[in-house]
Amino acid sequence: MTGKRGAHGFGPWAMFGGGHGPWGGPGAARWEGPVWGAPPWARRGPKARRGDVRAAILGVLADQPMNGYQIIQEIAERSGGAWKPSPGSIYPTLQQLEDEGLVRADDEGGRRVFRLTTQGEEYVAEHGGEVSAPWEAMSASAEGEDANGLRPLIGQAASALWQILATGSPDQQARAREVLADTRRKLYGILADGDEDDYGTEEERS
Repeated sequence: MTGKRGAHGFGPWAMFGGGHGPWGGPGAARWEGPVWGAPPWARRGPKARRGDVRAAILGVLADQPMNGYQIIQEIAERSGGAWKPSPGSIYPTLQQLEDEGLVRADDEGGRRVFRLTTQGEEYVAEHGGEVSAPWEAMSASAEGEDANGLRPLIGQAASALWQILATGSPDQQARAREVLADTRRKLYGILADGDEDDYGTEEERS
């Protein structure tokens, strides 16, 4: 399901009363894409360097065996959502690691579960700096690009809203709309550098 693109507030964000983008207000970025993925502005984050996918896979498999989907989710979780590699980068890298003898795949319940071989375990133990490098780079980059700490919160809030759009009941969507309207009011209150109490409730101002 893809929202219509136009100037009349159609699309998945229409439930929030938005004609100005997902957060409302003049000049806000507009996103009316498919409800099964996060909007582009919620995906922004430090970019992985070439070779980081390989090191990240070795790092997560050092903890426990996982299938491809679990590896992707684990990397996303460890990076706070800033980095979620695509299957197109994960599976070729897993094949490369298999060819190197560092990883093996076993069929468990119809899924290919990947685990480190003895050689892979030795490699991780001997190359700890290489395996931890992606997370250190992500941390340093995130600190430099998001010193105020807002970006992760925006991404988390957007993810929650996206889930409500996709699976929420009418009552849940109505409550989410109220929360979003109240949040928008408070944010504009901050911009105006005034006491949010001066703005009153939505009913008092209507």
